[in-house]
Amino acid sequence: MTEQHQDERIRVREAMDRLLAGQPTVSNGSLTVTALAVEADVHRMALMKRHADLKNEFYERVRNETQQVPETEKRLRETVTKLRKTIANQKAEIDELRHQVTGLTLASAVLTQERGTSAQPVPTPDNVVVFRPPTA
Repeated sequence: MTEQHQDERIRVREAMDRLLAGQPTVSNGSLTVTALAVEADVHRMALMKRHADLKNEFYERVRNETQQVPETEKRLRETVTKLRKTIANQKAEIDELRHQVTGLTLASAVLTQERGTSAQPVPTPDNVVVFRPPTA
């Protein structure tokens, strides 16, 4: 590891300690990776890419030391809940539509059957030629 890399890791760990102690010096004090990056004076993507282990360590410490769920996990859980509700609503709508299709199909069959068995011929307009099946 380069000296710059080591220096970044030291700053990130010190920033972690400050945030978890509730004593931020530069950031807003929220327990997020963004606040950690600001507090450590490290680019957020550097923290996400080069120091992913420290990011994971931070979230683990947030969970264990503060008994809180990280903000990103809260947002993901809310999104999952909304998506599950949407899926349930769509399944109910699909079931209702299937029921309607079945009912409409049965109604169409009944109407077709009634039309075929009616004693009176169906009136046709003057400009329509009726094709009858050939008789054997």
